Amino acid sequence: MSLLAVFPIAGSGMLAESQRLSVIASNVANANSMAGPEGEPYRAREPVFEAVSLQGGDASAASAGVSGVRVAAIVQSDEPFRETYDPGSPYADQSGYVRQPNVDPVEEMVNMISAQQDYQADLEAFNVAKTLALRTLSI
Repeated sequence: MSLLAVFPIAGSGMLAESQRLSVIASNVANANSMAGPEGEPYRAREPVFEAVSLQGGDASAASAGVSGVRVAAIVQSDEPFRETYDPGSPYADQSGYVRQPNVDPVEEMVNMISAQQDYQADLEAFNVAKTLALRTLSI
């Protein structure tokens, strides 16, 4: 596998993690949104990753089973909505319960830290490969 194969692999990882961070930001921003267009509370979104072969990539990398990653889809979470008792709310049902978004802010913060660390690891791999390539050229 060529040293140059690291660049598209790390780049695809950075792109996927930046999309993951965008989804997390959307979830956190809507954690207290009560009713959406369909009258339902906001549903948390989750990115679905998939491995992809890299276009124009190194043939030895492809034969070694090395691939990049991309966000295949962004799906809604199937976790149940949170319910709180607030009979005075205009969003309350007949029993006085209000359905709230299924966003768990603590879980989202953990996901955000994980995505940031994954992005940083991809960036570090990219920079190490760049440094090695430059040193190889200077020899």
